[in-house]
Amino acid sequence: MWKHIQTLREEGYVIDARPRTGYRLTGIPDRLLPAEIRDGLSTRVMGREIDYSAETASTNEVAKERASKGAKEGLLVVAEEQTGGKGRLGRQWHTPRYKGICFSLLLYPPVNPSRASQLTMLAAVSLASAIRSETGVEAGIKWPNDLLVRGRKICGILAELSAEVDRIGHLVIGMGINANQDHGDFPEELQDKATSLKLESGRAVPRVRLLQASLESFERWYGVWMEQGFESVLATWKQMSVSLNCPVRIHTLDKSWDGWAETVDSDGALLLRLPDGSLQRLVSGEVSLRLT
Repeated sequence: MWKHIQTLREEGYVIDARPRTGYRLTGIPDRLLPAEIRDGLSTRVMGREIDYSAETASTNEVAKERASKGAKEGLLVVAEEQTGGKGRLGRQWHTPRYKGICFSLLLYPPVNPSRASQLTMLAAVSLASAIRSETGVEAGIKWPNDLLVRGRKICGILAELSAEVDRIGHLVIGMGINANQDHGDFPEELQDKATSLKLESGRAVPRVRLLQASLESFERWYGVWMEQGFESVLATWKQMSVSLNCPVRIHTLDKSWDGWAETVDSDGALLLRLPDGSLQRLVSGEVSLRLT
C-alpha cells in the first residue's frame, strides 16, 4: 500500500496519512493523467484509448507512429510538455509543462483526401465551442483554423495525413491550447501575438475538464460531419469567424494578396475580393488581419 501511495504522491496527488486512521486524498493535481481524463468523459470513441507522457517532442509524431502499428480510431496522444511540435508552415509550437493542453487525435475517415481540409475546420469549430462553453472566453476562428481572442492566438491546429489517391489511410489532428500560460511563458517575440485562457479570463483553467469538453465537442461535430456532410460545420465556422467580411492580407509560399475576405466556399477555400474587383480562390495561406 505504501508504495502505491508514494507513486500517487509523485504524480502530484496530495494524500494525508494518519496513524490508525489510514489515508485521505486531499488534493488532485492539475495533470492530464489518463485516469483523470477518463473519469467523467462521455465520449464513445474519442479518448477512450490514451497515450500519455510527461514530455514528448510531438504528439502528432507519436500518433502517426501508433497508427503505423494499427492503433484504433479515437486514440488520444497527450503530453504535459511538447518540445518539438510544429504548427502550420513549419513554425515551432512549444507547450511548457503543466501550462498548455497539447494533444493529437487519430482518425480513419472513410473519405477522399480532398476532404481532409474540412476536418481542420471542424476541429476549429469543436475547440472554439468547448472553450466558449467551459471558460466563457469568446474564441474566434481565423481562416482556416487558428483560434484568436482579441486578435491574439490562443490555439493552433495542424492536420497530417497518410493517403492514397482515392482514400485516406489515417489522419492525425494535433491541437495546442494556451490554457494557463502567464505572459512571461511566451517567447518575447510572441508576447504581443499570443495569449492564454488564464490571461483572458483572469483565472486558471481546469485543464482536464477542458480537454474532456474538447474531446466531447469534437466527437459530436465529427458525427455531424460523417452523417450530414460539411454544410453544418461550415455554417458554424462562418458564425465563429473573425476573418470574414474584413480587409486581410494573405501570405502564400510565393506571393502575398491584399483584399476583402468575402466568404469561404463549400470546400473551405477562401474567396478573396481583390482591389480590381476580381475574385481569387485560395486553398491555403496565412491570414493577417488588417485594421484599415
